[in-house]
This record gives sequence, structure tokens and C-alpha cells, in this order.
Amino acid sequence: MTTHHAKIQIQTRGDCDMIDITERVEDIISKSGMSSGVCTVFCQGSTGSIITIEYEEGLLKDFPDAMERIAPRGTTYEHHLRWHDGNGHSHIRASIIGPSLTIPFVNGELTLGTWQQVTFVDFDNKPRMRTIHVMLVGE
Repeated sequence: MTTHHAKIQIQTRGDCDMIDITERVEDIISKSGMSSGVCTVFCQGSTGSIITIEYEEGLLKDFPDAMERIAPRGTTYEHHLRWHDGNGHSHIRASIIGPSLTIPFVNGELTLGTWQQVTFVDFDNKPRMRTIHVMLVGE
């Protein structure tokens, strides 16, 4: 069993910014020299998430709209009352979705479906530089 770790750095716009990172994850697998195993993609921070989604215009609008219905930004959050940073909704959304995703890879390729892309979602209320960790375990 072998492991390989890499980081992806991305600048985000915040406010449910969605960034397709599939090619960057695939590049990490390719450069690792590993053929089969599992790939964990993990967002460092408490206001971002990693998802799979069909990365197309309709869903890039539908997903943020759904998050607004689940954890609206205009609601009073105790987090905001304590820290005055206005991002209580960001923490709730990221906690519901989760910070990581594990995907098998076989013959050096992610086992994603045809319309499935690995996507980072920044739920925070301001732009940020984000670090995403990619950990491969396999052979």
C-alpha cells in the first residue's frame, strides 16, 4: 500500500462560489504514478465543502438557491451575534454538506459518472484563498 498527498490552492469569490476541481484531482492521480486506490479530497476550513455535481449552468444556479432555502443568510445566527462576521449561514451549510469526499480510482482514473464532477463550494461571505488536500491510498 502506498500513499500520496498533494494540495490544491484556489482563490474563491465566496457566496456559494462553485469551482470544478476535477481536472486538478485527476492530474494529481496521474502524477502520483498510482493505478488503483481511493482518493480523498478534503477542504481545510469550516465554511467550504467538496461535492460531486453535474457542473452545468442550471445546477450552478439551483444548488446555491437550494442552500439559501436550507440555511438562509438573512436569518439570525448565534455565531454572528457572537463574532459579528455575518457568516453563520456559511458554517451551517458547510456542516450539512461536509468537508470531504472519497472516490475510488482504477487504472489511474477517477470512477466518476459521465456527468459527475468534483466541485469545491465556498459558502463563506467573502473571497478567500482556499487549500484543498488530496490524499491517495492505493498501489
